[in-house]
Amino acid sequence: MIRMAQYGTKHGHASGKLKSMLDHPQVEVVGLYEPDAERRREVEGEDGPYGQVHFFDSEEEMLGDDSIVAVASEGLNAESLDQTGQIVAAGKHVWYDKPAGDKWEQWEGIVAEARAKELQIQMGFMLRYHPGFAQISEWARTGFLGNVYSVRAHMSTNLKPEARALIAAGHYGGIFFDLAGHMLDQVVWILGRPQKATTFLRNDTGIVADFQDNTLGVFEYEQAMALVDIAAMEAPPMARRFEVYGEKGSAILIEPFEPGHAIRLCLTEATGGYDQGDQLVPFEGIGRQGLYDLELQAFVRVLKGQQKPDRSLDHELLVQETLLRGTGLIAD
Repeated sequence: MIRMAQYGTKHGHASGKLKSMLDHPQVEVVGLYEPDAERRREVEGEDGPYGQVHFFDSEEEMLGDDSIVAVASEGLNAESLDQTGQIVAAGKHVWYDKPAGDKWEQWEGIVAEARAKELQIQMGFMLRYHPGFAQISEWARTGFLGNVYSVRAHMSTNLKPEARALIAAGHYGGIFFDLAGHMLDQVVWILGRPQKATTFLRNDTGIVADFQDNTLGVFEYEQAMALVDIAAMEAPPMARRFEVYGEKGSAILIEPFEPGHAIRLCLTEATGGYDQGDQLVPFEGIGRQGLYDLELQAFVRVLKGQQKPDRSLDHELLVQETLLRGTGLIAD
């Protein structure tokens, strides 16, 4: 049994991640610490995951408990990097929800400390465990699609003004800072580190003056480009798309990609059991909570020594570096 805790409740994935821990047969949830007293009063005892856990009265009570092996870091973007640093300093593994803050040197230092202490940090990019994304990335990485020359990702949403203001507080990059990591996690897994990052971070609605709500990132490689566009005002239901183009074929995740149901595969010649030309490759879609469950299952297996991490710490660093290059917080 892996004893775990949770630090924070304000991340958009926080309640879902707690539910995954509560449902996992090999995880014992010791408790949760929420540093904001008002927020704690709002959620403590409510129906759902928060009503099923003990609330710690201080971070020391949680982090000082040597029986707790790992902690889910689920604070706001503005607080989660500091909280993750505290977790690692306490010698605990971290299930860390995206993005990894906007202070690059601090993030590098936390990862270096985790390496030195042989601790695992697994970022909460749940689409890694999505069967459609996993299949497309396998095709791209193995050469099945030929040399990949283009990746196009669209992951827009529709945010209320209060949510925009919350993201904007203390961070530059707006909706790109908040969501692009999901797509960049896929891009750098397929193509590696981009040579150049150029972004267009616009405020086109004016709803929240300092929140970039209409954004595009162009990431250039020696023989490829990746385009990631994200807006905050798309009319629902959102038309989220992921497309990979290679010289021997293309693979497009049919929208909506959550939970997903099929990939449009187009090949220049028959190969690998697939026909030449255009075809649909079905898969069993998995909803958001199911993806959180798969994330946690992998994390627990790593902690129990049953598998190697699905992504290395070098990869986790690269995703965040690429995001911060895109928001201009790291010189390109």
